[in-house]
Amino acid sequence: MSRIPVHVAFIMDGNGRWAQVRGLPRHEGHRRGAAVVKKILRVAEKNGIKYVTLFALSSENFLRRSEFEVNFLMNLCEKFLKKYSKTLCEKEVRFRAIGNLSRLPINLQLAIEKLTRSTAHFDRFHLTIALNYGARNEVIRAIGNLLQNKNVDVENLTWKGFEQYLYTKDLPDPDLIIRTSGEQRLSNFLLLQSAYAELYFTKTHWPDFNEKEFLLAIEDYGTRERRMGKTNDKAND
Repeated sequence: MSRIPVHVAFIMDGNGRWAQVRGLPRHEGHRRGAAVVKKILRVAEKNGIKYVTLFALSSENFLRRSEFEVNFLMNLCEKFLKKYSKTLCEKEVRFRAIGNLSRLPINLQLAIEKLTRSTAHFDRFHLTIALNYGARNEVIRAIGNLLQNKNVDVENLTWKGFEQYLYTKDLPDPDLIIRTSGEQRLSNFLLLQSAYAELYFTKTHWPDFNEKEFLLAIEDYGTRERRMGKTNDKAND
């Protein structure tokens, strides 16, 4: 492939619909979707993608989904982290979680803290999971923290200065955002960070998303002209 994105973010949509069309409960879709993550990470590493971010649970989901479904997702995430923590360490994968983590169950918070701490020194590959995350809440939190810093020159504030208050301060902006299941919106995910990201939408539900689908998205990305607000040479002529 001629051009590979450095950072790919996924909106993992369609678990519930995948289960519904098969006459299964929604949580079975989530269980199947969790199994896809390991395959996707393997494809990313194999193709030289250094950063992967997964939108696992939005702040809206956290508040509006049934208690059973939210608890199932929390338990599923905790089991995933504990099951693959050894593998992530062996493969030198740096793990992060972003979002309002203080609202998560204490056992999940502890699992996140332990894995974050044990992988903090790695830099070969980066996995970030967004849990109880919402971009608008992130911005409000960032502004609050910024205003508490009396040394900030607000009148001369730059994006580089402001992004240090975001959850993603240690991550590059995503080059490519992939959303599964046919919906074509960002759903309050990395709204500021995705200002110049390429968007790719597929009708495939997340539990069916596979290596072939991922490679198609990467190939499509390679055909895009990323001008970042600039004009191309032909436009200048």
